[in-house]
Parts: sequence; structure tokens; C-alpha cells
Amino acid sequence: MEDISFKIVVADPSHKVYSTQITDEMENSAKARGTGIAKRTPAYVETKMDEGKAVIALTSDGIWAGFCYIEAWGHGKYVANSGLIVAPQFRKYGLARKIKQEIFKLSRKKYPDSKIFGLTTGAAVMKINSELGYIPVSYSDLTDDQEFWKGCQSCVNYEILMAKNKQNCLCTAMLYDPNAKKNHTEELALRENFKKEIKLFDRWVRLKKFIMLRLNKSKDNVKSIFL
Repeated sequence: MEDISFKIVVADPSHKVYSTQITDEMENSAKARGTGIAKRTPAYVETKMDEGKAVIALTSDGIWAGFCYIEAWGHGKYVANSGLIVAPQFRKYGLARKIKQEIFKLSRKKYPDSKIFGLTTGAAVMKINSELGYIPVSYSDLTDDQEFWKGCQSCVNYEILMAKNKQNCLCTAMLYDPNAKKNHTEELALRENFKKEIKLFDRWVRLKKFIMLRLNKSKDNVKSIFL
């Protein structure tokens, strides 16, 4: 593998030239996974750059390599690190983990008392989140801010989310609570499981996707899954 160095910095207005490239790749990646994400426009991404609520990864040659941004909900009580994306040609360099680490640091700096949560269908992202101190939670532990859930309307799985009354979907919910009891035995054990048994979590994600997409053909059955 070619040795490539990346610079990950807090995005600013000078990075707006990459906004369309970023949102196009977000959409393409979602289509490839067949799961969908909340769709974002270049203008939305540029707003995050203006606010200093995003990080961007570039090569030494100035080629865009990755991106992630912060969203705040419930008057800042909850924060989400959203839109994590890595350009296809740079997906074998551990860049996603580095970007997640930097956006997590930025979130803690800007919102030190906020709970940080995420929704993901990727086992690899779940593993990275676990290493940062997130734990899997139910959807009821997330923000009840309706503006957040409106963001899911452009996702291809929105019908499943609504059929489950916003209590479940293909995504797995994970949460970092800065006020949680430190060194909790069960939480530490869970993080170790993510590190050692990532293949099991990957199987779980694929099984959940298979079952929920299949049962989505019958709305009555969807309402009974994972109750």
C-alpha cells in the first residue's frame, strides 16, 4: 500500500470548494450500502464549515480525503457526529478512525457537557465508537428533538423507522455520556467485545438489515419485530 500522509483539520470557509464532492460521495456511499443516510446539501455542509463544526482530511497535495461534522440537538444537550465519509481511494488507510477521533475531540471541546450519540449501520464504525467510550443504547435514550428525526426523511429506510414509532430501524444507536460512571465493569467488557468480536457485530448488523428489510414488505410484521 502506498504511504500517504493526511492532514486532518477543523474545516473553515476555505474548504467550501470541496462541499459538492463531499455530499456527492455521501450519497454514492449510501446507495452502495443500500441503507441510506440523511441527505445533506452542499449548502448545509458549507454552513458547518462556517461554524467551525466539522473536520476535513486532505492529502499533502490538497486532495480531499474525508469529512465529518457536528450537529447539536435539544438545546445542546445532545450532539451527533454525522456524515462521516472517506473518499473511496483512501479507505484502506485507517482514515475513518482518525477522523472520528478528531471530530470527537472537537465535540468535547465545543460541548463538554453534552451526550454524544450516533446512528450507524456499519460494524466498523460501531467498533470505533466503542473505542471512544460509546455504548449501544435504545432509540429512547437519544434526543427527542423532532428536528433530528426530520433529518431521516430522506433515508431509504424512513418507512421502517416510522413503522417502529422511531424506536428502531436498521441503524444501531450508540451514546457517549460524559457524566456516566467511569470504569463501569459491564461497559468496559462491552468495549472489549467490540475489539475482539467485530465479526459478530458485523453479522448482527447484516442480520438486522435482512430481517427488517424483508419484513418491511408486511407492515403488520414490521411492527412486531424487536419489541
